[in-house]
Parts: sequence; C-alpha cells; structure tokens
Amino acid sequence: MSERVIPLIDQRLVSVAARIPSVTTAPTGLLGDALGRPLRDLRISVTDRCNFRCSYCMPKDIFDKDYPYLPHSSLLSFEEITRVARQFVAHGVQKIRLTGGEPLLRKHLEILIEQLAALRTTEGRPLDITLTTNGSLLARKAAALKAAGLQRVTVSLDGLDDTIFRAMNDVDFPVADVLEGIAAAQAAGLGPIKVNMVVKRGTNDHEILPMARHFKGTGIVLRFIEYMDVGATNGWRMDEVLPSAEVVQRIHSELPLVQLDAAAPGETAERWGYADGSGEIGVISSVTQAFCSDCNRARLSTEGQLYLCLFASQGHDLRHLIRGSATDEQLAGAIAAIWQGRSDRYSELRASLPPDAGTGARRVEMSYIGG
Repeated sequence: MSERVIPLIDQRLVSVAARIPSVTTAPTGLLGDALGRPLRDLRISVTDRCNFRCSYCMPKDIFDKDYPYLPHSSLLSFEEITRVARQFVAHGVQKIRLTGGEPLLRKHLEILIEQLAALRTTEGRPLDITLTTNGSLLARKAAALKAAGLQRVTVSLDGLDDTIFRAMNDVDFPVADVLEGIAAAQAAGLGPIKVNMVVKRGTNDHEILPMARHFKGTGIVLRFIEYMDVGATNGWRMDEVLPSAEVVQRIHSELPLVQLDAAAPGETAERWGYADGSGEIGVISSVTQAFCSDCNRARLSTEGQLYLCLFASQGHDLRHLIRGSATDEQLAGAIAAIWQGRSDRYSELRASLPPDAGTGARRVEMSYIGG
C-alpha cells in the first residue's frame, strides 16, 4: 500500500495577491457579487489549531504532532483583524462569527471580542457577534466571553454516546465536559445557543433521536449537518452522507415537526419546529440541497486570506495590504473588487462536476477557514 502524502502546508498558502483598484468608491453597505448576492456575514478564523482530531475535519494521521502549524507572526493580530473587519462592516456585514480551528485556543480572545463589539453596522446597530467552538474550554471561559461582548455560541457535538463521541473527536474527550460548557454558556446568557451535529452515516446517525430528545425543550437549537466534502483530508464519500430529509423523517416519526420560515436571508439551515411548541431543530443540507443562490458569507483565514466559498481552492491575500502601506480606503476598495468578482456556487455544481473540476488544486481545509 502506498503512503498517502498530502502537502497541506503548501495548499494552505495558495493565494492570489489582493489588488488595490485604480478607482475606489466609498462603501455604501450595498456591495453585491457577480450574482447579485450581498455581503452580510464574515467568518473569521483566529487560529489553525484545535485540540480535537475529528476525522471529518482534522484527522490525526495528517494533523499529528509534527504538523507545521502557522507561526504566531503569521497570524493577524487582534488590531489587524479589527481593522479589516471594519472595512467589511462598511460594505454591509452585519454578523461576525469567530471560528478556527478551535477559537478558544487563541489567547486573550476576549480582547478581540471587545474590539469587534465596538463596531457598528451601516445602520448604526451593534454587530451580531458569535463564536463556534467544540465546547472543551467553554465552561471556564463563558462568563468572560459574555462580559467582553460575545452574544451567542454554537457548539459542535456529534453525539451523546460517550464512546462514540470520544472516538469521533479522537482525543478521548468526554461528552460530559462539553455538556458542562453548554450549561455554562446558558448560565452566562450566551444565547440562543446552537448545537451542531455532523451526521455521518454508519458512524453516529443512531444518535440523531437521542440528541433530539436531549435538547428538546431546553431553548437550545439543535442543527444536523450533512457530512461534507470539504478539503482533501477527511476521506469523504457520498455513501456516508445521510440526507437531511431522512434526518427530519427520523425525528418526525417520534417527535412531530412542522416546517418554519427562514430566520434571515441567506440562512443556511432549514428550520423545523416541534409541533408541541417546545423548540426547533435545523438541518444544513450543503450536499443534497445547495443554498448557494443566496449565500452572503465571506471567510477570513487566521493569516489574512479572504475566501469566497467554503469549498474554495485559493484565497485572496489581504495581509500584504493590511501590513503594508494601504489606507483603509484602499483596503475597502480591494475587498469590494474581490467580492464583486465572486461567482462561486460549488454546491450547486457538485452533482454535474468531477471533484475540483477546472481548479487544478485541492480545496482549502475546513480547519483552516472554519465551517
């Protein structure tokens, strides 16, 4: 058997230099891409490190003790992140999600949250600031995160069966500690809390109903995510995808559901409420039911690469502008030019295209730009 060699450190750095357009226009908050989609949601990765080794994201055989993580000098500082975030907000961003890796591994993250919480939308409103975490450090940090200005958290939890969960995170981390973190987040007022479960057929799909029963009536929104073909390291196969329609059917057979309207334009999750009014679930169907047509999200990597799609094969390097002599006006102009050229719709094309058709490169890893 030949050894699999995946040069992730090279792939991670594939990018094109962001250019300052010859003519820049002042941001109006109404920036649209090539398909008319507005820019409303910015996801910022604050670290490429994680303390879990989930097989669908950072498998241990690739992300081992010798994996060359980015040096601290390559990471955008909190001041640099805030500066670039301010330009995105001027173009219409209303929501910022901090992600990773595991974002709570970034030291003094509360300082960044305080800086971002001071920003205002073009309408003068506070931003919706949220964070996605595996929950391992949440119990000890929830109160400080709330005090700094964080509003909500989304916790990744792939099952309640401790044996299955320890196997999926591959570092023997117990379910009980994640549940403790969720309880701490509720107590701190970080809500509404969402819990994301990646469903992998044959691995944890038997946990769908136990998870639904556990979180029903708690005020926590449980969301089921189809196992996605993100990056090149997770060994994705279509036969391991459990369609969201089947997830809904399984739950509905025991806990009757009614479909709800979308919470906001560009929302990735299809919403279903319990018929007895005791809460809701969501399903994210990026494989079987693409939502590219109204996708309004941009992603900023921890070293300042701008990605226009979760399935992108290259980024746009903003760091050289941030650390160079570019003015805020020029930085905003570069962001506008990149977004206006965006035509990504990979999920819509997936069924008719072979993997990475026309890109000549593997897609970026989810652990690098966040989910």
